[in-house]
Amino acid sequence: MLVKTNAIVLSKIRYGDHDVIVKCYTHNRGIVSYLLRGVLKSKRSNSKIAYYQPLSQLEIEENYRANQSLHYIADVKLAVVYQSMHTNILKGAIVMFLSEVLATTLKEEEANLSLYEFLETTLQWLDHETDFANFHLLFLLELSKHLGFYPDTSQSEFPYFNLRSGSFELKPQTPYTISGENLILMKQLLGIKFDALKSLKLHSKQRQALLNILLLYFELHLSDFRKPKSLQIFNEVFH
Repeated sequence: MLVKTNAIVLSKIRYGDHDVIVKCYTHNRGIVSYLLRGVLKSKRSNSKIAYYQPLSQLEIEENYRANQSLHYIADVKLAVVYQSMHTNILKGAIVMFLSEVLATTLKEEEANLSLYEFLETTLQWLDHETDFANFHLLFLLELSKHLGFYPDTSQSEFPYFNLRSGSFELKPQTPYTISGENLILMKQLLGIKFDALKSLKLHSKQRQALLNILLLYFELHLSDFRKPKSLQIFNEVFH
């Protein structure tokens, strides 16, 4: 059965000599993996692989069959033509990093329209924005909302934040408690909108410290989360 859906590319891996498996987050069915047969065989078909760059937004017509682990794409075109996402070196580093995070964290094979719209709109915001050094920090924090462990801000006046429980506390309860400057940095992110990110002034060490906090937060709340392999390259680019 042919079904049309929008999709965001998370990852692709070579499969055999000429095939590629592409993992996408789709509007209709959440995570879906597609087998692209023969896409590496000829120059003509090689042009099709250009559609599947990380975090590309596509319109696809899929050959869907229930109870299959791999599906097939009958037709594809770009839903959004990015202006700078894959040509700007700094944005390219963000794309590589976040696509790896999303490929690890997104598991559900069912539609989540609010999550899809979050990805769709924030990626388009990044594509058009010129001041984006802190984008990945707010993206990760907002992603935690869609994954079910956004910080409880009901007692945000307390001087400690427990990364394990996701709540503010009067006294430190675990080794995974932050305070002082790190807590101030995190509070600056809470509740801020993407359009207000320009007001967040961080130097590289603060940005890296906050990123490490957020990645630890993900590790504590997602049992199979692992730090992205691209983290070292990412930190070098944004040093």
